[in-house]
Amino acid sequence: MSDAKTIVATAPVADRVRAYFAPVNRVTGNAGVFDPARDGRFALEAPPPGWMDAGVVRDFVRRSETKVSPLMSGAPAVARTQVRSAVGAEIAWTFDGWSRLAMALSGGGALMNLLEVAASADARDSGGHAADAVPVLSGSTARVLQVSADAGFAVGDIVVVDVDYGGETGFAGSGISGAYVANADDVTGDPHTVRRVSFNVGRVVDVNGGAVTLSDDLPAGTPTEAMKVAKVHGFVDREGGRFFQEWSALFVVDGVQGDRVLFHYPRLQAAAGAEETVGTLAGQLSTWPLRARMRALPVVDANDGETVFCFRSYLPAAMREVLR
Repeated sequence: MSDAKTIVATAPVADRVRAYFAPVNRVTGNAGVFDPARDGRFALEAPPPGWMDAGVVRDFVRRSETKVSPLMSGAPAVARTQVRSAVGAEIAWTFDGWSRLAMALSGGGALMNLLEVAASADARDSGGHAADAVPVLSGSTARVLQVSADAGFAVGDIVVVDVDYGGETGFAGSGISGAYVANADDVTGDPHTVRRVSFNVGRVVDVNGGAVTLSDDLPAGTPTEAMKVAKVHGFVDREGGRFFQEWSALFVVDGVQGDRVLFHYPRLQAAAGAEETVGTLAGQLSTWPLRARMRALPVVDANDGETVFCFRSYLPAAMREVLR
């Protein structure tokens, strides 16, 4: 007969919150799905397919905007039952580092790549007309790009890989929608429009002839031969504009005693503009981390048809009391 005993339940104890993000398919409206029953114990360094590891975030705050109201009847009026008269949620957190993903989530609007500018281009606030991009050749993979040997890329370069813009309207960007083009005239028919807003970026870590190796796989996977490669100097966002980024988010509180709490927000859009939280270091030095504040949007739970904004899951540690 086993003499195993349960342990009294306690609140999870953790020293960090880990964040993961997946793009919402803006064409179909499909959000990133996370199944806590199947994938809840995933290794933090290896998230489920489709999720991007954003590392540790700080100052994570959840705020419910749900309002509960009584339904009154009778004389005198008495509360007979209750309803949720409004449902919503906001969350906020601070990124430890700047990246294209962090800037997009913090700013919430269209984020542009600062493409290599053509020699004769006029100066523009979000980057002048881009230099010619380099075609992707056959044999390329999500990590190794095959280009002409004289393409001119070097170790350390940032590159973007995407198609020429051909006058289409709608969401732009392979794999992840980076902007919405309502009218070709708005972007002056610029063939570099898609590459300017694309998330399909990477850092060059090796160049061997025409083989350009990136530090990570491209988010959109193996590039097609319709795509071209362009050098990127950085990223620029703007206060204003019509486009909203939309992402699925997963925040993991990994308890040191073996328990785990997961907060899954299938749809998030920015609830505020770009913000930095300035902190003081030694002397006159200061740090400028990015602050993100986002509003949850609804999805329908396939199990019961309920409209919800967030899924909160708790995975108990071994032998924890679970009922009380």
